[in-house]
Amino acid sequence: MTPEALFSLHGKTALVTGGATGIGRMAAEALVRAGARVLIASRKADACEAVAQQLNDLDAPGTAEGFAGDVGTKEGVDALIASVKDRTETLDILMNNAGVTWGAPLGQFPHEAWEKVMAVNVSGVFDLTQKLLPMLIESGSVDDPARVVNVGSVMGEIPMGDGAYSYAASKAAVIHMSKILAKELAGKAVTVNSLAPGPFVSRMTAFATADEDMREKVGGDVPLGRVGRDEDIAGCMLFLCGRGGAYITGAVIPVSGGINVMSGHNLFEKAMH
Repeated sequence: MTPEALFSLHGKTALVTGGATGIGRMAAEALVRAGARVLIASRKADACEAVAQQLNDLDAPGTAEGFAGDVGTKEGVDALIASVKDRTETLDILMNNAGVTWGAPLGQFPHEAWEKVMAVNVSGVFDLTQKLLPMLIESGSVDDPARVVNVGSVMGEIPMGDGAYSYAASKAAVIHMSKILAKELAGKAVTVNSLAPGPFVSRMTAFATADEDMREKVGGDVPLGRVGRDEDIAGCMLFLCGRGGAYITGAVIPVSGGINVMSGHNLFEKAMH
């Protein structure tokens, strides 16, 4: 099989939530460049429409459509599904990327920060996925399963709060939920995998990645020496959603520059010197 065939998504239809900015925007472009029809949804319809136009202007093999979609409430999830069904009868790829965060020092972290973050990052992901399962199952086959890619975080893999306690816990939940769904859906020809990104340039991380100087400082604390780039997300998506990822489910892709294996100092370092 040629490299082109391994990563081609011609004829596929994908939904990317939170696809107007950050990691979702990176993924949406990768899918369009690979030939997919990509539905981009977030709370801001105008932003999604603008990004869809930018992607269509690339003259890539795929196409994009943008519209409003909010996964933070049951009503929002139901409205998003109705919008998807108005646009397509088939769905091959679902990327659950929409997410929110909240930061505050320990001792000052508010109760409402848990309800809001969990509603979007966990409940919304699960509810949207289960309600779109009939479409995904219909499109999947043993040789070419439907794909679900959930966006977790390296903060959901290792004990790193950095003041974002509910966010980190929510991403740990996303990663574990992905493994549970992977087990339950394997027999229905649907794969479920998750990404565990480290620092990428996005609206969510703008406080630390807004300019090149800040990005260099953040990258200096990453084992591989830099923040994430668009192609890092693109490569993961084309692998997981293309033919090359057809035999993989329940995986957590640590697209974090090695933060996932940071373990502090050498336990015996002082005794050895």
